[in-house]
Amino acid sequence: MKRALALLVLACALGSSGARTVVYPRAETAVDERDRYPVQLLKLALQKAQVDDVELKPHAVFMLQVRAMREVAQRSGLDIVWTMTSREREQALLPIRIPIDRGLLGWRLLLIDPAREPLFARVHALDELKTLRGGQGADWPDTAILRSAGLAIDESARYGDLFQKLAAGRIDYFPRSVQEVWGELDSHRDQGFVIEPTLALHYPTAMYFFVNKQRADLAADIRRGLDIALRDGSFEALFQQYFGDVLKRSRLGSRRIFELQNPLLPAETPLNDPRLWYRPQR
Repeated sequence: MKRALALLVLACALGSSGARTVVYPRAETAVDERDRYPVQLLKLALQKAQVDDVELKPHAVFMLQVRAMREVAQRSGLDIVWTMTSREREQALLPIRIPIDRGLLGWRLLLIDPAREPLFARVHALDELKTLRGGQGADWPDTAILRSAGLAIDESARYGDLFQKLAAGRIDYFPRSVQEVWGELDSHRDQGFVIEPTLALHYPTAMYFFVNKQRADLAADIRRGLDIALRDGSFEALFQQYFGDVLKRSRLGSRRIFELQNPLLPAETPLNDPRLWYRPQR
């Protein structure tokens, strides 16, 4: 009996000293590269914060943003999510208010079918873009932002369906962030898309890590690690590793930029901290 009790105590001790598992969202497909940078930045933040008792692992299944945020809010499968902020999302979840993409999510290029390029060559003002139809995800905050600017936006429940709509001519353009669009162009090369060469959209927004409101400990660890990475340059180094080339290719400084308002942006967004935001050289 004493031996059995001793083994039970030892097993409990070993279990309690094991790594905490932090489950993050699984990518939609094997070729979907949008999540590689957030995962690497999350690893960097925990490393800088010297949190060595956490094991990061993807969820077993892909889920849409709305479900992913609900899973985090209910602590029913996911521990963390990264997504564009909004007042509604910050009420439901605990935001770590360091924009992990330095605001790149709000810098948009237009993925188009090359047959429609002459239509965009005639666009010199936002009102002219309003005559064309774009596409966005049904549960993406961008949809409300673009519509609030008066743009005609068609919704799809699934990300992959938007490429099919573009190929079929059901939408004229698919506005994509600069950190997403070049990889998407490569992975859909068989459909012959191009990036419209003269225009860009911009609205202030931030992609944050969000956790459950009861996980202030995890939020504090990530925040501390991101702060350290900002100070020692490793945040910027990782950012440039993933996005330096695409920013050069995007030529934002030489494009006609349509500035849009973001009615969803919380007042607490740290817009006045220049360390946190990317601005192109004009």
